Amino acid sequence: MSQGNRCVSIQADQARACTVREALDRVGGKWSIGILIAASQGPIRFTELERQVEGISRRMLTLTLRNLERDGLLHRHVHPTVPPRVEYTATPMARELYESLVALTRWAERHREGISAARAAYDREHGAPVG
Repeated sequence: MSQGNRCVSIQADQARACTVREALDRVGGKWSIGILIAASQGPIRFTELERQVEGISRRMLTLTLRNLERDGLLHRHVHPTVPPRVEYTATPMARELYESLVALTRWAERHREGISAARAAYDREHGAPVG
């Protein structure tokens, strides 16, 4: 059962908490942060996102874009051209997140070496990592 389906069957106060958790899962997802930062700069095309979000597959980009659009964080605009040109822009709700996402990204970049060192020390003390 998907996380969304589990949330449907619970009480109202738990449903609110579930919605918050789902929203945080969405914006904190592996690919969402990069996509939302890029789309907050102005309209961006699929291929530009594919180049900017390092390591993302076409399929995962498509799925993530759909989910962000579904959650009201991205707007998809199809230009009536041949072939159709599709652009994505951050919604006001997503643009409100922009500074927080940039701050989180900068924090991760600043602490990347420290995190790697901590992981290596932990692995030496406890054996190989799980997963």
